Amino acid sequence: MNTLQNPGQRGHQRRAHRMAVSGLLCLSLLGSPLMVLAQDKPETSSEATVNNSSLSAPLFYQLLLGELNVTAGEPGTAYSLILDAARKQEDPLLYRRAVDIALEARSGEAALAAARAWSQAIPASTDADRFELQILLALNRVTETGPVLRKLVERAPAANRNDAINSIPQIFSRVPDKALALKVVREALAPSLKSPAHSAAAWTTIGYMELADNQLPQALTSARSGHAAEPASAFPALLALELMERGQGAAEAVVSGQLKASPPTAGGSPIVAMAYARILFDLQRNAEALVQLDQLTRLQPEVMEPWLLLATLQVQSNRLPAATQSLQTYMGLARQAGDERAARGLTQAYLLMAQIAEKKKDFAAANAWLDRIENADDIMAAQMRRASLLAHQGQMPKARALLRNHPERRPEDARLKFVAEAQLLRDFKEWQKAYEVYAEAVTRFPQDSDLIYDQAMMAEKVNQIDSMERLFRQVIAIKPEHHHAYNALGYSLADRSLRLPEAKQLIERAVALAPDDAYIQDSLGWVEFRMGNAGRATEILRAAYAKRPDAEIAAHLGEVLWAQGQRDEALKIWREGLLLASDNETLQSTLQRLRVKP
Repeated sequence: MNTLQNPGQRGHQRRAHRMAVSGLLCLSLLGSPLMVLAQDKPETSSEATVNNSSLSAPLFYQLLLGELNVTAGEPGTAYSLILDAARKQEDPLLYRRAVDIALEARSGEAALAAARAWSQAIPASTDADRFELQILLALNRVTETGPVLRKLVERAPAANRNDAINSIPQIFSRVPDKALALKVVREALAPSLKSPAHSAAAWTTIGYMELADNQLPQALTSARSGHAAEPASAFPALLALELMERGQGAAEAVVSGQLKASPPTAGGSPIVAMAYARILFDLQRNAEALVQLDQLTRLQPEVMEPWLLLATLQVQSNRLPAATQSLQTYMGLARQAGDERAARGLTQAYLLMAQIAEKKKDFAAANAWLDRIENADDIMAAQMRRASLLAHQGQMPKARALLRNHPERRPEDARLKFVAEAQLLRDFKEWQKAYEVYAEAVTRFPQDSDLIYDQAMMAEKVNQIDSMERLFRQVIAIKPEHHHAYNALGYSLADRSLRLPEAKQLIERAVALAPDDAYIQDSLGWVEFRMGNAGRATEILRAAYAKRPDAEIAAHLGEVLWAQGQRDEALKIWREGLLLASDNETLQSTLQRLRVKP
């Protein structure tokens, strides 16, 4: 039975016949996908060979009626006519047209029937299988996709098979049942998992499917399996990098192993090394990130991205001449590239050049760099830097007015202005004013948990403990899985030796929500120390510091060691902390309180 049948079909066919006879035949075919079937090569001379069309008169008329029905808004009749012609001719273009007509009519079942008929008639057609897979996913008939997916992978040319395998997570990304999608894909990739040439890609794909289902330990196991199958492959390493971003520190061994097996070379792809450098930068492991970037810029000086990240790190470490040279190199490469990505990078480069000029107190040069920014999406970033320039010149009221008066071109600009003004005040340690700006922002956006969280942090800075606790609990009420709120409230109580058992419970809740977060582990170690459990505190803080070397964790670990008489090791940890961030408030206050100069 025709699934797209419409009332009045016979009457419509009579109308279509009259239209054809009346001379609209040629016009109806103009622009149709079927024109390719009806056209012969034009003769270039009277001597040219004539290649007759394979279309018979009845078939031509059938296709014409089908297209006229599409034009007249009768997809059911059109679908039946075109699909019948496709079966007679076994022509992939006609099958494709039948699928398109059904999809345009939003009849997924009819489209699936046409795709399956196509696949049965022309078993070697990968296009038919692709359409069948996509239609099944659109209909959420995931369990039926396995055989089709397996066939597509097996039929992909060996040289392109890994690319086909790597595309699977994106194809299945909209499937609601992630566990079911993972099961289907795992079964479809069973042969590839055993193939030396494709095992790494297959394990990586399974790992990404596990990651989508929030199965982080399983995804790590898959990354390790892929790396073991092919140590030089970038696929498992890139999965491992995503796992590192999700707090799976053990995944770093896969990345290190890949870089060892396939180190960056002058002509090789920098994708793993560059991504690794970015992750190290995000983790504030700047010294290690610099090693990666120095190597990349030395081996591949023509690749622009490493220069920009290198310059960012150099600015942060106050290596201004080196940063200027890196930015000049980057800007030259970006201007040669001339694409959108380069344009966005140039904006970041101009902001960094303005920051360098600001550090040198050359405010005119800083403003000149900011004036180069033309992209409307980046104007707010430029305004923030201009406000910082004004504040550093003792014009904080003018700086705040600059941000407040910035026009709101997009709905999110109002929120961004509040955040920018509060951050400016935080940078200058004007905690009370920052608290007031966040309060104003929360009034405007009462359900924004991030704004409420930031206001709570400022309440802690100005020692408004009751307000701080109320705000943190408000965040938890809005977003019960907000582990940072549990951690911040628990740490604030512990640091003041207030309600220590409750503080520990709050922090343990944060640990349960984010077990691999080194800062939360630091809070747990600190509350144990406050409760008199120095041995347990030392164990936890050592693990946290090993996972993430950080000045604040160094301050806590050093104090716990100092209290236990391990003075030499405490001094060593504190010195490391000063190298990481000499201006860290917690570390500086600890050293002043204990009257220590490491």
